[in-house]
Amino acid sequence: MRTELCDRFGIEYPIFVFTPSEKVAAAVTRAGGLGVLGCVRFNDADDLENVLQWMDANTDGKPYGVDIVMPAKIPTEGTSVDINKLVPQTHRDFVAKTLADLGVPPLPEDEAKSEGVLGWLHSVARSHVEVALKHPIKLIANALGSPPKDVIDQVHEAGVPVAALAGSPKHALRHAENGVDIVVAQGHEAGGHTGEIGSMVLWPEIVDALDGKVPVLAAGGIGTGRQVAAALALGAQGVWMGSAFLTSAEYDLGVRLESGQSVIQEAMLKATSADTVRRRIYTGKPARLLKSRWTEAWDADGAPEPLPMPLQNILVSEAHQRMSESTDPTAVAMPVGQIVGTMNEIRPVADIIAELVSGFEDASKRLDGIRGN
Repeated sequence: MRTELCDRFGIEYPIFVFTPSEKVAAAVTRAGGLGVLGCVRFNDADDLENVLQWMDANTDGKPYGVDIVMPAKIPTEGTSVDINKLVPQTHRDFVAKTLADLGVPPLPEDEAKSEGVLGWLHSVARSHVEVALKHPIKLIANALGSPPKDVIDQVHEAGVPVAALAGSPKHALRHAENGVDIVVAQGHEAGGHTGEIGSMVLWPEIVDALDGKVPVLAAGGIGTGRQVAAALALGAQGVWMGSAFLTSAEYDLGVRLESGQSVIQEAMLKATSADTVRRRIYTGKPARLLKSRWTEAWDADGAPEPLPMPLQNILVSEAHQRMSESTDPTAVAMPVGQIVGTMNEIRPVADIIAELVSGFEDASKRLDGIRGN
């Protein structure tokens, strides 16, 4: 499973894994892939600096990357206090009533309440870039398309390539024209922010549209080695994964239950591939989430329309915090792809990577066996 990107990045396998957990990112890198740490949860640049120092010390000198969120259209800027004033009271009342109806307990009195993720803002995302470039990162990816040209130039001057996610050939071509080095072709099945076109259609469309100018990573619905083989067969130079590592043993975000798993992991372990929905209720942009009583409440008659980014995230941030610290897996809010139906056990990252490789090898042998001489 070796492509040109392996040589470019100095990795053993062309497996790029986005994750909000530094523990998972470091484990992916140590296992031969390229861990990509999601930065959006860091409102404070000092917090990101501390985590990247940890990454430097725990990746055995192997390469890793970071992922920022920089929307193409500049959203409302300001501090959390300023932006909070733009959230309608009717929406606040709906969230409060929904949490009460779901039986989600309040936070402990001594626990700080989340004010929302300001990482959606251009100003904060730019600070993430500044901090990241002080470390030996090997990739900066943007989850919402091409960063501004000056940011691309800044990253390139530091000798770091830029990746951008695309949900259509048109978006992919625009990224290439803007100077992006790698396009992540993300199909409809993916978790989090995702587009309308399914992976099996999208991947070869983007590969053909770019015509070798820019390498393509395939994303959306990948959780097995067979699917990695399919992605490479369709012209991708590697895969971009995320959801499949949310049930890894190293994933440490969220309060643990007596089982040793977080309430979110408990919910995912019980889910099928049909148990996701694509809604604007997480950030204000369409994102695929785990179906739950929380998502159903937003679908009910009388529910308000989601607010634009970043107001929606600020509105629901404390609710997300409360649900992640509760013990009810039926009332959670978590981005995850349709591959959740195969995420049935907690496994170490190294085991997941090893199974991806062996599954790829088995699929390749199977194809060799049916190919005419």
